Amino acid sequence: MPEVTFQISMSLDGYVAGPNADLENPLGVGGEQLHEWIFGLRSWREPHGLEGGVDNEDSRLVAELIEAQGAVIMGRRMFSNGSGPWEDDPNAGGWWGETPPFHVPVFVLTHHAREPLELSDTTFHFVTDGPEAALERAREAAGERDVSIAGGAEIAREFLRLGFVDRMHIHVTPILLGGGVALFEGLDPEDLALDQIDVRGAEAVTHITYRPRSDA
Repeated sequence: MPEVTFQISMSLDGYVAGPNADLENPLGVGGEQLHEWIFGLRSWREPHGLEGGVDNEDSRLVAELIEAQGAVIMGRRMFSNGSGPWEDDPNAGGWWGETPPFHVPVFVLTHHAREPLELSDTTFHFVTDGPEAALERAREAAGERDVSIAGGAEIAREFLRLGFVDRMHIHVTPILLGGGVALFEGLDPEDLALDQIDVRGAEAVTHITYRPRSDA
């Protein structure tokens, strides 16, 4: 049965981005370290149009997650790091150039309406009427495959608060950022009880899978 999933890399001290994020450092100061474990994997490189890469347990897990997703939901800041009218956004075309790595429909939550943006085999749809509407459209587009909540942290927290997430993959990296964007900041502990359903360890990252309890 298709599920709503969420995955993100997180530092050992709980941050998913470093401090002072801007167009030059979209992941904040030091934030790129969170993703160093994935850059060399074959399953990550192929969707980005890159050759080679390592085929190991990490790569196979990433391949499973990519293969399962039929649609993606993200926030405006993950798409472009912008917040105002599109005509004022210097990065209105997004971060990924002419060939984005998603290869499935992407639904961007935003306060500013815009026509769909088609780049190669990825079409970005801009949703202004909230998470529920974005999820409904993404589920329809995904069919029998999963809907993946790509982030950032604010969008992930909103979907967790609403009880929309069926499965959560946290990739814990052995670094300390000391500050930045905390994944679970502001969430009421009474609203999020988790069951750990899988753990996979590797040299540079530990993959932990949780399933939120529906009765939380």
